[in-house]
Amino acid sequence: MSEAAHSDWTTGDEAIVYQRCTSCGAVQYFRREFCAACGSNDLATLRASGEGRVYAATLVHRAATAEAREHVPFKIVLIDTAEGFRMMAHGAHDLAVGDRVTARFARFTGRLVPYFERTVA
Repeated sequence: MSEAAHSDWTTGDEAIVYQRCTSCGAVQYFRREFCAACGSNDLATLRASGEGRVYAATLVHRAATAEAREHVPFKIVLIDTAEGFRMMAHGAHDLAVGDRVTARFARFTGRLVPYFERTVA
């Protein structure tokens, strides 16, 4: 996979990238130089679909930084992705545990971040 294919929201691209170990099959997110399950350095970097389900959610009412104050209140969610990893992200205020969701990307304090919304049937 090319370097461009490895870029994701952390580098300003609208994508969520994860790794799958080609030795043991474990899935991990964020990227590492080795598999956290077996220690192998034989990892495939893949692009996630952006689909998942809300595992947990909280509505934040107090900003940790001055830049975040304009976004209060905002929702933080843990998403169990279709690919098998769990990630933290921002989400729509109406999300609840168990909701099926799809990622889009939004600006938060000047940075691009994954933002999950309920999947439209």
